[in-house]
Amino acid sequence: MNFDSFSFDRRIVAGIKACGYVTPTPIQTRAIPDVLQGRDVMGLAQTGTGKTAAFALPILQRLLDAKASGQGPARVLVLAPTRELALQIHENFISLGKQTGIRSAAVFGGVGANPQIKAVQRATIVVACPGRLIDLLNQGVIRLDHVKTLVLDEADRMLDMGFMPDIKRIISKLPAQRQNLLFSATMPSDIRKLADKILVDPATVQVANTSPVKSVSHAFYPVSQHLKTGLLETLLETTDHESVLIFTRTKHKAKNLARKLSGKGLEATFLQGNMSQNQRQRALDGFRNGTFNVMVATDIAARGIDCERISHVINFDVPDTAETYTHRIGRTGRAGRTGAALSLVTREDHDIMRDIERIVNHQIDRCTVEEFDYDRPFTPQPGMNRARPQNARNRSHDTKKSRGPVGGRKRSARSQAR
Repeated sequence: MNFDSFSFDRRIVAGIKACGYVTPTPIQTRAIPDVLQGRDVMGLAQTGTGKTAAFALPILQRLLDAKASGQGPARVLVLAPTRELALQIHENFISLGKQTGIRSAAVFGGVGANPQIKAVQRATIVVACPGRLIDLLNQGVIRLDHVKTLVLDEADRMLDMGFMPDIKRIISKLPAQRQNLLFSATMPSDIRKLADKILVDPATVQVANTSPVKSVSHAFYPVSQHLKTGLLETLLETTDHESVLIFTRTKHKAKNLARKLSGKGLEATFLQGNMSQNQRQRALDGFRNGTFNVMVATDIAARGIDCERISHVINFDVPDTAETYTHRIGRTGRAGRTGAALSLVTREDHDIMRDIERIVNHQIDRCTVEEFDYDRPFTPQPGMNRARPQNARNRSHDTKKSRGPVGGRKRSARSQAR
């Protein structure tokens, strides 16, 4: 099957070709016909499955069919949890609809509102983060009474970030008769309740929601908590990689870890919620174009990172749920490439390790790095509580002498949430 099967307008076909799309992904194959027919859709798919085009392409077609003006008022509203994801969706609409004359505007915090207000007033499609959109609605500078299609993307993450009250307020401003599309990587009870409230007789499209992509290999690296940074540095030095995305649990840790890696001569940057929009954009652009080959991020900040060059995802901190693990590693092994997911695990992580093995449906190799000294004692830093970490004496168990599935020839280090 190819995109010709959908009979898109020639102007949209030109955008598809310009973006290099050839064969629809499974979620595109299943969702596009329902969206074209005007049905409400519940889409369940992890990162990297092509869900943005699954709603962007049919939305553009429906706007052309309705002879919607290329300029405002807003006929389509897309809500996204983070600035990065909002920008990514906005840019996809621009790329795919370049020859249609249909305008898109992005609305998010961290930058001046006036340029966004002007852009929204001229746009047919508005892609927004809930917080800034609420601000503009309160100011009376934007109206949503002409919206015919609402898209909630990454709905689970929006609920995790506490946007439910804002979402309800925004929906109250929309016309009652509209098409609703809800996309989520997971289906917790709160998402199900939200879907039941806003979706009318929806088509449900579920694609690879709980199983990681098969093009990604997995490895656990057991290590004591106090040795994780050293092991990470050794892995980065001894592993052939293109771009590496590293996950931590907290914003503070992401920033400090990136600075430590930079101090070791690695080209590292970080992404976290306290950065200005210009700082975030510089970090993202540098990671995408190869200026930085290592990015450290939290789960929330990483939403919207779209970089086909990511060869490795490293869980510096193992996620709390297996579903989050699946979502993290969906950022590698994309566009026909292979990828690797490495996790630095401590003895406190055993339960989640079993959950992860359950979803990948096999036992994941426990690996060690020959060049690394696992017997290095814990040394308190100045000002630290001198109590020894609970697992400081723990020597990694159930390991095998292996460089792991991605251990390659040693390479020299190159210089240098919302």
